[in-house]
Amino acid sequence: MSSEEIAARKKAMKQDYPQIYDRVTAILFEEDPIGINYEFNTDEYEPETGSILPRISSCRSAVELQLVVHGEFVRWFNAETAGPLEKYARIATRIWREIVLPNGANREPGL
Repeated sequence: MSSEEIAARKKAMKQDYPQIYDRVTAILFEEDPIGINYEFNTDEYEPETGSILPRISSCRSAVELQLVVHGEFVRWFNAETAGPLEKYARIATRIWREIVLPNGANREPGL
């Protein structure tokens, strides 16, 4: 994917999910499941955020969300780099509690 395509995708995701795009990216950065948080590269997890957000609406629990998040990291990297499913429990729980539950009936498109 070219840098122009990445920028266009990021812009579209931010428009589709204005309230939660930055928060999911921040959660991924804070939890840093693959060890790429160098404290200055806060946009490092934006591609993964872009592939996770459209799938949140299919999740009925934090456990299902954990499978989605882990699956996206395996897809973006590989199983070895992504690591075990258990590593994604806290990430999924935070997204579920901080974003999904509070949005309830006021969910953004696809959420």
